[in-house]
Amino acid sequence: MLKHQWRFEEKQSVTFISSVYELFGNECCLPTGEEIKVTGMKIHKVTASFHGSGDNQGLQTIDLPLDFPGFFQIEADTAPYLSVEEIVSTIPFGPTRFGHPCFYSPKDIKLGKITVKTGEKIMFNSVEEVDGVLYVNCGVLQNTQNHSFPIAVSYKGEFYECEDDQVYTLKEIVERKIPRSRKRTVFLHNLVNTYENVTKVFPDNFKGPIVLSPVYEVQAVMRFRKDIVHILSDLDIEVKDVTEHCDVNCFVQPFSLLDIFERTSKEFPMVAEIIEEPIGCPCQQAYNEFKHGSEIVFHRKVQAQRTLASEIRSDSSKKHFLIPRSYKGKFKRRPRAFPTAYDLEIGKSTNEPLHVVATKAYDSVHERLSSILVGDQFLVLQRQTLDIENEGNKTVIDVLQCEKIGGNTYEKSLLPMYIEGGFVEVIHDKKQYSLSELCKTIQFPFNVKVSVRDLNTVGEDVLAAIPCLQLEEEITDAYLLVSVVDKPKEVWEIPVNRVSMSVQLVNKVVEEPAVSPSRTHVEEITEEQYYMVRRYENPAKQPPPRPPKMPMQMPTKPTCLSVSVPGVLNAPKPPKVRQTVLVCNG
Repeated sequence: MLKHQWRFEEKQSVTFISSVYELFGNECCLPTGEEIKVTGMKIHKVTASFHGSGDNQGLQTIDLPLDFPGFFQIEADTAPYLSVEEIVSTIPFGPTRFGHPCFYSPKDIKLGKITVKTGEKIMFNSVEEVDGVLYVNCGVLQNTQNHSFPIAVSYKGEFYECEDDQVYTLKEIVERKIPRSRKRTVFLHNLVNTYENVTKVFPDNFKGPIVLSPVYEVQAVMRFRKDIVHILSDLDIEVKDVTEHCDVNCFVQPFSLLDIFERTSKEFPMVAEIIEEPIGCPCQQAYNEFKHGSEIVFHRKVQAQRTLASEIRSDSSKKHFLIPRSYKGKFKRRPRAFPTAYDLEIGKSTNEPLHVVATKAYDSVHERLSSILVGDQFLVLQRQTLDIENEGNKTVIDVLQCEKIGGNTYEKSLLPMYIEGGFVEVIHDKKQYSLSELCKTIQFPFNVKVSVRDLNTVGEDVLAAIPCLQLEEEITDAYLLVSVVDKPKEVWEIPVNRVSMSVQLVNKVVEEPAVSPSRTHVEEITEEQYYMVRRYENPAKQPPPRPPKMPMQMPTKPTCLSVSVPGVLNAPKPPKVRQTVLVCNG
């Protein structure tokens, strides 16, 4: 076993005592005296322990992949943190509102004019140095007012993690919610996919606690190799720490795309040699020039806009895409489907009237409310309230004011918001739109189909083969503009957060022309990446309220007659979660 535990920040050199093992299918020899430099650690897999039921009672232990398709709720850690320094060194803080962990103290804490009382939630926001002393900027809510205060990192005292009611994917938990050198107890919330080989690892309707234990992978570079080696922490070898006696400058210094992106704009352009080829992008064709040993130019970093789109289909295997503004194809609008009158109110736009046709019948139980026949057409106007009297009791309900179209006549109609009917949009617009025109003139989300494909895209236009797409929202994400040294005019946008690649910087000077992406690259993303984009790119966006239910005083409405009409429902919003950033420890 690896005998030492390295902190991520500590770039250490160690000597191995002879070992031969496999590195991604290639035999690698580590002879006695071989020196390597540890550059980082990451979680390779997760061991889950839980008590089974039925025939499989007793403690069960299984390995879970990081892309396990489910959501979990986490249990607050009952082990105390004995100082602020322990919190700071164990749970780094992120730049977003998801990266602010919360703790409470079992005793009052008096800090200047602020007294934090027992059990009050303390939010840890950021660390800063003042006159050589490290402080944590904290916040506490007292009497409906937020109070900010600093607390020294050297402060000693008991702190306990606060309860967290959010849900997380397994990858989020192991990367951001398992403190260094600790385990995490979680509860399975729900599954988001149907991969049978993965989702059947837990018993049906399993609700018990699950203890997650990460298995780490050591990332290192060897003195005479220009690539990164990955060594599992359970490999049976012995090592000796020789950091103080080794010239670490003789090793390759790898940088990730995130490392490059965090450099200042004045440092660009920069030349680098690829020591680990890009992985993590479904469209590898876009980066087939980026091979091990190739020299590339990082021209500059950008925050680029993308339109998030999803294939519309009835099963769960729909595809998701990020479409750049440079996409040259043309779109035609396609009709949307609305399962309730409440969805009609959400889907209407101020730019144009919403015209729909009913796909389910509804027999009104009150004369002031309109009945619906299959095929009835409506123009959706606005939401209002209506006083309904039933058996002497008055009830105020929400209704949707519409105009029922009958030939050349328009009849005022009031539809209760709780109608569980069905409606399909009628599209009168036959115009072909560019992506930028659509995003400027039509309210998200809306449905489209590619009518003219983009001939400048990488390979075949993957969007052209999709019968119907839903354009959901615009997001802004971090990209690097990159080209191969031999082809400076062929520039690519590489997403920093979804592509993993390691490089070492090369001391070369290149001329920097005004660069922009030369080829359109529609990025297909996985379902997990789709949920991550929707959570973190627009964290402040609040989900709409739930649709109203039928008032208790109203009689039960008759059974509706339904017919099948092509179309699908709007894509559901993913659960909102809070994000924290975690630095791993072996």
